[in-house]
Amino acid sequence: MEVQKFKVRLPSGKEVGLLDALLFCYDISDTDFKVLKELIKNGPKNEDELAAELKLSKASVNRSLNKLLSIGFVQRMKDQSSKGGRPRFIYFAISSDEIVNKISRDFEYCAKIFISITPAELK
Repeated sequence: MEVQKFKVRLPSGKEVGLLDALLFCYDISDTDFKVLKELIKNGPKNEDELAAELKLSKASVNRSLNKLLSIGFVQRMKDQSSKGGRPRFIYFAISSDEIVNKISRDFEYCAKIFISITPAELK
């Protein structure tokens, strides 16, 4: 199933997609999602490769990679072919199973926060 087409029906009856849920929980933009999807589908890449493949600026790709790194969906390793100057990195997505498990744990954590709200706090 194409991940963008995945939808769940909320108790309100509203249908939301995975991207909606990721936006809500992690503040992931369309660009962040494109970068993550590219790394999942086509494997490790450096910033230049991602920018060229996705037809995005290197600055946009860099912002997305930093966001995905901070969330824990992406990891990086130093590019061994990089010689001198600023180090270059190869970025790769954690496994799809790890992403699903992380999202599940994070959603469960959010649910526990809402469960802990007492009726008095709602007044």
